[in-house]
Amino acid sequence: MSSIVLGIGALVAINSFGDNLTTQINSEARELLGADLEIESRSPIPDSLKQFLSELKVTQSEELSFASMVYFPKDGGTRLINVRAVEGNYPFYGEIVTTPATAANRFSAEQSALVDQSLMLQFNAQQGDSVKVGNTTFLIEGEINKTPGQSAITTTVAPPVFVPLSELEATGLLQTGSRINYKLYVKFPEGVDSKTFFEENIEPRLEKEEVRYDDVEERKQELGDAYSDLTGFLNLTAFIALLLGCMGVASSVQVYVKEKVQSVAILRCIGASSSQGVWIYLIQIAFMGLIGSVIGAGLGTLIQFFLPQLFQDFLPFEIELAISVSAILQGVLIGVITAILFALFPLLQIRKISPLKVLRASFESAEKDRSKYFVYFFVILFIFSFSFSQLRDWMDAGVFTVGLIIATLILFGVGRLIIWAVRKYFPSGSSFVVRQGLANLYRPNNQTLILVITIGLGTALITTLFLSQDLLLDKVKLSSSANQPNMVLFDIQSHQVDELTEMTKADSLPVIQQVPIVTMRLSSLNDVGVEQIKRDTATDIRDWVLNREYRVTYRDSLIDSETLVAGEYDGVVENENDSIFISLEKGVAEDMKVDIGDPITFNVQGAPIKTYVGSLREIDWQRVQTNFLVLFPEGVLEEAPKFHVLLTHYDNVNQSAAFQQKVVRKFPNISIIDLDLILETLDEVLGKISFIIQFMAFFSIITGIIVLIGSVSISKFQRIQEAVLLRTIGASKKQIIRINMMEYFFLGSIASLTGIFIAILSAWALAYFSFETAFVPNFTGALISYFAITGLTVLIGLLNSRSVVNKPPLEILRKEL
Repeated sequence: MSSIVLGIGALVAINSFGDNLTTQINSEARELLGADLEIESRSPIPDSLKQFLSELKVTQSEELSFASMVYFPKDGGTRLINVRAVEGNYPFYGEIVTTPATAANRFSAEQSALVDQSLMLQFNAQQGDSVKVGNTTFLIEGEINKTPGQSAITTTVAPPVFVPLSELEATGLLQTGSRINYKLYVKFPEGVDSKTFFEENIEPRLEKEEVRYDDVEERKQELGDAYSDLTGFLNLTAFIALLLGCMGVASSVQVYVKEKVQSVAILRCIGASSSQGVWIYLIQIAFMGLIGSVIGAGLGTLIQFFLPQLFQDFLPFEIELAISVSAILQGVLIGVITAILFALFPLLQIRKISPLKVLRASFESAEKDRSKYFVYFFVILFIFSFSFSQLRDWMDAGVFTVGLIIATLILFGVGRLIIWAVRKYFPSGSSFVVRQGLANLYRPNNQTLILVITIGLGTALITTLFLSQDLLLDKVKLSSSANQPNMVLFDIQSHQVDELTEMTKADSLPVIQQVPIVTMRLSSLNDVGVEQIKRDTATDIRDWVLNREYRVTYRDSLIDSETLVAGEYDGVVENENDSIFISLEKGVAEDMKVDIGDPITFNVQGAPIKTYVGSLREIDWQRVQTNFLVLFPEGVLEEAPKFHVLLTHYDNVNQSAAFQQKVVRKFPNISIIDLDLILETLDEVLGKISFIIQFMAFFSIITGIIVLIGSVSISKFQRIQEAVLLRTIGASKKQIIRINMMEYFFLGSIASLTGIFIAILSAWALAYFSFETAFVPNFTGALISYFAITGLTVLIGLLNSRSVVNKPPLEILRKEL
């Protein structure tokens, strides 16, 4: 029962929390959106669309947002932020929570700003201080505590600063190259059916305008899917804990069945059938599984009330929790099913017990039981079905199931190998304690297989999490190496390039790259217009290549993050009448369905330019370089409107801060990305995510401990007999303790080392297939896992077997056991 409790507790906790999340998302979707409809575009919202909406009697509120730098004159601090310039009564639903509470209503009427709480704390700013955005200095009206639809994590990299839309032009930040995000918030008239009103009156026009939009139903689905993916992943972690517990069930029933062989044989003698023998004990197991599942469901219901503290940084609202009957029923059902499935393995042995067992204890049936393969099939089917219900993808569910099977088979094989190797190559010349400790690995009622599997899987799960987090961080830490840029300056206007370059060199910072960037859109592929391609339902050209805004550069040669895979790159167009041969990234060429020599026409801010595919490149996106999908030769785009990006490297924080202050004061339109700050932020975010996952993985470790305690308890009768017999022939208590310590040290070491090996394989697979980066294992974390889990195994084994050494020898001699 206790083997099932924790696994079901973890499942019910996550499912209950997920059900409450879904309920709250459905009830607060309008407040999370802040409107009935959100229209979004990378280019200004057409006036014709605004007029059309006005005719429908809807209320509108416009917002422009983009990344920029903020400067605090009080202490000279600078930081990349997300400028949000709004007008109107946004949000229409919900509210911007500020300190003081009235600040959100006042700032738009004055030349003042609202600043994110984290920024206020970082730069020790107070209400009434000033903040400079671009060329304009704003009075800080208050601090932002919460905005509709945003969680604490989403504002970590670029915290928001709200300013009035009417003051945005004066900041001087609306320049060539600025990545401005245009939004229009819409509130429908009172009394209309929102869904019908939107689908019949507004949606067809938005489709025609080709703008992105979110209504309340869309936002419900987006948030529901996002948190469903999260809870599904955590459920798989909890499911592993349940599977470990069920392995404990199988171990317990295995020993139980051995004790009941004589009873079953007697029942067979008085007329009971083999199937009746199975049913007798299956009913017992099902009943105990039911009790364990009910207790686990109760535990999980309590645990869910602690989960909001874990998820508070990831949730855009405060969640109200309630008991979820569906999660409880699902947990109980899963608990009973898994208990029965895993108990069937040993219970099937009862079918082969002959009545002759009563008369001849040594009688063994020669008949092999093939029904166990059906049980294997149903167990695998159940695992796959559960994982599919959580991941909602056949491939992902298959990978999870196969990975779990492979890990279990590796651990099973290691356990079997250890039993065989110890028996085959038993060190008969070793000391008495070592011989006895090793012999316990293969004696009757040994715990080798079950403990290697349960402890090994738990170790593999925890260690994989540690190694995966290190992989992500190591991938980003490349930016902080001496030969890599760790600061990116963008939105640089052409007339600022020379002066900024001189300023950079004057501060002893290297100019690693200085790159011009021109924005353009696709006009035609193979002389077929983009609009015609979109109307062609038979085309297999990917939508994203047709709709995106391309940011391209021009140069005469490739850089070291690029590798030519087809064609030749001619980096200069000598004559204006010459054909223009561009270079495409291999992946984008595949999605465009073009090859060497095919024509592509771009619309460069109103001017069509016909080009031809001259070469294909592979790009190492892990390199901190200005990499581009489309590369033009020199001699074509020099006169086009453009902006520039500059990459440099600083050695210490003080140097970075001083340089950023100079740039922001001199060129307020230039934005700066500090990659070391991004690394610190990523480390913080990954740490929070990792803690949540480790919290769930902890259930697996605790379950493994319970299985360990249960395994020791199950075999306690056998161990008492062995200990008493050893005491009878002269062994001391200290020797018996050392024998047990030796046994559990071997078991803990074998299990944890095998689990670490599986974790390294898993982390390598993630590095190679998912992260596409080199895998360098963190052996420090692996060693910590080894010592912690091996030490815990030895400690629990010794604590739980204290009674073994406390039985006096006379007890066995008097048959009082």
